[in-house]
Amino acid sequence: MAIYDLIVNNRNETTLELSAIQLSEDNKNNINQLLKEFKHIQILNKYNLPVNNKLFLYGHTGCGKTTTAKAIASALNKKIFIINLGQIVSSRLGETAKNIAAIFKKAINEKAVLFLDEFDYIGKARDFDTKDSGEMKRLVNTIIQLIDHLPTDTLLIAATNHASIIDTALLRRFQLKLKFDAPSNDELDLYYDTLVKQFPEAFRNINRRYSISYAEAKDIAFNAIKNNVIELEEAKEKK
Repeated sequence: MAIYDLIVNNRNETTLELSAIQLSEDNKNNINQLLKEFKHIQILNKYNLPVNNKLFLYGHTGCGKTTTAKAIASALNKKIFIINLGQIVSSRLGETAKNIAAIFKKAINEKAVLFLDEFDYIGKARDFDTKDSGEMKRLVNTIIQLIDHLPTDTLLIAATNHASIIDTALLRRFQLKLKFDAPSNDELDLYYDTLVKQFPEAFRNINRRYSISYAEAKDIAFNAIKNNVIELEEAKEKK
């Protein structure tokens, strides 16, 4: 499989700015610090100060991890290579290690952001009980070596919904760990308000659901607004 076949292409997708993403204050502060370090990377390197270039995103599904990774890349004016590890890891684990090494090399050459989604597929504990445990251990060791040799001008972001099964040796490599919690009712209300205000007032009346993720709320809001638009158009046609 060619390396380009492993990279998700999102060229036609609109990237949100970080200010438009629902982030906790802690996550905002950590991301802002990361952006400042990359902005002043040369002076930090001059004083041999480490730049935080390994970011681990974990927590509830549908709460903005992928969107945040894209927004960080945009803020840094860097390319982003998105790798869905669930689509790469297979029974041929030896080939997986080679493919991932090639992806790291490409990201390093282009000083890009490398986003490894579904990180738990290769981040399973090395003593995880599977028939391929020996090969999985070698794969995790390969990833650790790649991370250890990552230059500071390349940003690695890993994301998972299952942080508890990630190998602890892998986790130690990430200087920043950002948790994405399921939104509260108040946070969802603010998000709903943000979504509907871009449409005419006639379409804003929607039934809001709670105890769900931001992604689910977005689908609910847009489906309701589409129905409102269609109903209005059909009402015009009947006149």
